[in-house]
This record gives sequence, structure tokens and C-alpha cells, in this order.
Amino acid sequence: MSKIKILHIIKSLGRGGAEMLLPETLKIHNKDRFEFHYIYFLPWKDQMVSSIEKAGGRVTCLEAKDNMRLLFQYKNIIDYCEQHKIDLIHCHLPWAGFVGRLVYKKTGIPVIYSEHNMQERYHIATKSINKLTFNSQSLVFGVSNDVTDSIKRNINPNIPVKTLLNGVNTNSFISNHTDSIKKDLGIPENAVVIGNVAVFRFQKRLVEWLKVIDELRKENGNIYGIIVGAGPLEDEIKEEWEKLNLQDTVFFVGLQTEVRPYFDAMDIFMMSSSFEGLPIALLEAMSMECAIVSTDAGGIKEVIRNEKDGLTVPINEWRCLVPAIQLLLDDHDKLEYFKKAARVRVEESFSLERMVSELENFYIDLASNE
Repeated sequence: MSKIKILHIIKSLGRGGAEMLLPETLKIHNKDRFEFHYIYFLPWKDQMVSSIEKAGGRVTCLEAKDNMRLLFQYKNIIDYCEQHKIDLIHCHLPWAGFVGRLVYKKTGIPVIYSEHNMQERYHIATKSINKLTFNSQSLVFGVSNDVTDSIKRNINPNIPVKTLLNGVNTNSFISNHTDSIKKDLGIPENAVVIGNVAVFRFQKRLVEWLKVIDELRKENGNIYGIIVGAGPLEDEIKEEWEKLNLQDTVFFVGLQTEVRPYFDAMDIFMMSSSFEGLPIALLEAMSMECAIVSTDAGGIKEVIRNEKDGLTVPINEWRCLVPAIQLLLDDHDKLEYFKKAARVRVEESFSLERMVSELENFYIDLASNE
């Protein structure tokens, strides 16, 4: 039996949630049944390339400096599909989705699109193009029920839209209970570390995140913070960091291809987001036994059942993160309970093995109906 050849298309291979899924799922996929190819467009965002290639994927960059140039790459994508006899295309995020739909209209190759965000949060131009082109593909996945409902509510497409919950490789993201990062950063051994892994965009509300840390430190001198990531709002966020005099207690460690040691250093993973799809970093933190305290944005409330798997507060009441975390600081047993509960939750309901198994069944069905 010949292998089914899958082409993933994504705008960049930087360290974002959707991008991180690609090498992690590839590690689990059945390589005897499938062959995986990857096309991306921003050569300066390539942190995931080596991980994908190491896991057995074939990666090609079709350089495009902006979104319009990205769309004009559709002819090169068609040539690639013909040369490599691609059976199915899987696109991630809007602009990759748009170019994949052009390829679908020209070739008829089945196209799957994974939507990671709520339609209401997109720029008006992105929303308009999405709505106009949405039916020019075969199947759509929302990464959470919130995302799927948003598609149906805003677009009302004629094609199937299904929820395929994100997952995490629980065999890979497992705590080693090491203090190496704490030692490297000069964080005391008995400190409680609150962390986040995020792209520095407005919806992550990292300025508010810092304010929560500052408020907690007024009563808890042993609180420290770690933020992994980078992004367009870095200057604004660091300005607040300096204003709050947190330079010696909150550490910005930049983009990291290998994030597990940083999760290992975190006792609590705190998110203050105003909206989310279903964040991969949240699932990774849970798998690494970080206690979760978060706003209940988007798919987060589908993962964290408040007071069972972690603690959540309403989106607009992010200041309530302070007393929620204080509960864990005052009760060590409760903190340890939520660390273990987070790991159990992803093992039972959000494993990457479950996600990949479902995905492969869809691949087989679509490719066989080609």
C-alpha cells in the first residue's frame, strides 16, 4: 500500500502554538501509512524547522515578505503538489488557509483547514476573505468548541466543521523535577515560581500579568516570575516591568525552542488572556505538572474545570487572579493537588495520541474519497 502524502501549509514555523503542534504530532504519526511535507513562508521564523526535519518531515520555505506575496505562491505550491504527488493539504491559520483554498480550486486536492481563533477576533479584512472563501475546502477543524461555534455563527459554511481538540505529547512533556533553570536565573530554591509562555500580543494581557505578580509580591516576597516568548508588544510590556521594579524578580528569557526546562521551574502557570482558542502552552504546562490559574478565555474553560483541574476567573475580572493564586500560596497541599490534577486532566482528555488518531482517520477518509 502506498503512503498517503500530506502537505501542511503554515505562514511561519516560529514558536507559536499551532507551529509547535507540527513536530509534536509528527513524532506520533504512523510513518508507514503517511508521508509528511511542510511549506512555510517567513524564513526568519524557522525555530520549528529542525524539529520537524528530525522527526522525519520534509520542509520547504517559499519566501514571501507579506500576505499578498504569500497568496501569489499558490502556483509554486501547485507545482510542489504535482512533483511530490501530494494527496491532501492541511492548512493552519488564515493566510495559509487562503492560499490552500486557491490550490483547492485549481487542483481539487482535498484541503483541511485548522482554525485556532475566534472569528470575532480577526481584522475585518481577514474575516471578510475568510467568509468569502471558506467553502473552497473540504473540511474544517476548530481547536475548541468555542472556535467551532464561532465559525458556524459568523460564517455558516456549507462544508463540514468539526471540533478536534488540541493535544499534548504527555510522554514528551513530563516533569524531571529539576532546578537547573532556577539556578541559572538565581531564583532561590524555596521560591514559588509563576510562569507563562506566550507571544507578546495584546490578547495575552502581559502588562496585567505583571500587575498580578506585583500585587502578590506585596504579601509574598518569595514570588518570582518567568515569561518565555517574544512579540510585537515587548517594549510596552518591559516598560511596565521596569515601572513596577520587577527586573530582579520576573525574568524574560526570550523565545525558546526547548521549553520543558522552563515549565519544570514553574510551580504555577498563570494566564491572564482576554481571548484564546485552545492554547498549546496551557496543555504543555499541565502535562509538566504546573498548577493552573487562569482567566476562562475561549477553550481554556473547556480544559480547566474550575476548582477541579485548576482555578479560573472570569475574563474581565483578571484582578481576581491575585486571590486565586494566594489560595495556593497559603495552602501547600492544595498547590500540590492542582499540580497533579493538571497532569491527570491532560492524560485523560487531551493527549496528543488521541488527537493524532482522530486526525489520521480523517486523512484516510478524505484521501480515499479523492
